[in-house]
Amino acid sequence: MPELKFSSLFMNPQVYAIFGAAIAFLLAALGSSRGCGIAGQAAAGVVAEEPKRFTATMILQAMPSTQAIYGFVIANMILGKISGDMTLSQGLSLFIIGLPMGIVGWYSAVYQGKVATSGIHLVAKRPGGLFNAIIYATMVELFAIFSLVVSIIMLGKV
Repeated sequence: MPELKFSSLFMNPQVYAIFGAAIAFLLAALGSSRGCGIAGQAAAGVVAEEPKRFTATMILQAMPSTQAIYGFVIANMILGKISGDMTLSQGLSLFIIGLPMGIVGWYSAVYQGKVATSGIHLVAKRPGGLFNAIIYATMVELFAIFSLVVSIIMLGKV
């Protein structure tokens, strides 16, 4: 077995590609966890007072979870591009491809959780306001979708 030197990791294209996949998923998933947690706290408070509002609040609370799904898709696509004969340039490119989904996914999930929380408060006061609340939260979702599309387009160039 050849001796593995720490410095050789910096020249390994597969390492960079794996970091790109990890960033795409981990950041988006952390943002989704936080966004769902923020909205979930508000939802629990509403349901404690009005148990009939469970379905509406659950829909809003779950909305920030999609960024983790998008991050998973990009991570899986990046990992599918890894090969034993890839160049350092390709590995660095795959690393960069994970950044839009990871960073924008994190931010949009957190802010979507905050908007969903406001929507949960809206539903608490006006049960018929669910559609409006979903529209508000979907506006933030669009940025995650844009980052997903950008990462996919970038992936097509490697």
